[in-house]
Amino acid sequence: MARIKRAVNAVKKRRKVLRLAKGYYGAKSKQYRAASQQVMRSMAYAYVGRKHKKREYRRLWIARINAGARICGTTYSRLINGLKLANVDINRKALAELAVSDMAAFKALVDVAMAARA
Repeated sequence: MARIKRAVNAVKKRRKVLRLAKGYYGAKSKQYRAASQQVMRSMAYAYVGRKHKKREYRRLWIARINAGARICGTTYSRLINGLKLANVDINRKALAELAVSDMAAFKALVDVAMAARA
């Protein structure tokens, strides 16, 4: 029976890790062990970062909506509550975009929300 040698697969595995570590500082981009550790840590950071990105965008949208709402004479929480009462289904991303680019349409939504609250 032929003996199975791992040389080709081991080299492929190392090459893959070193390719992922390209651009890292010092030994982390040259030596397999250091590169492997850093790549694992980088992948973990990337995974967490994808979750953080969603949080950060939602915070940004809420800040923009609040700024637009205050220009129109109300607050973020009152606006969102009024839109829910009026059964207006619009997400925060679209609402923030309206607050930034189309203040007239945003003002119309504020008026609808305030009418539903009254």
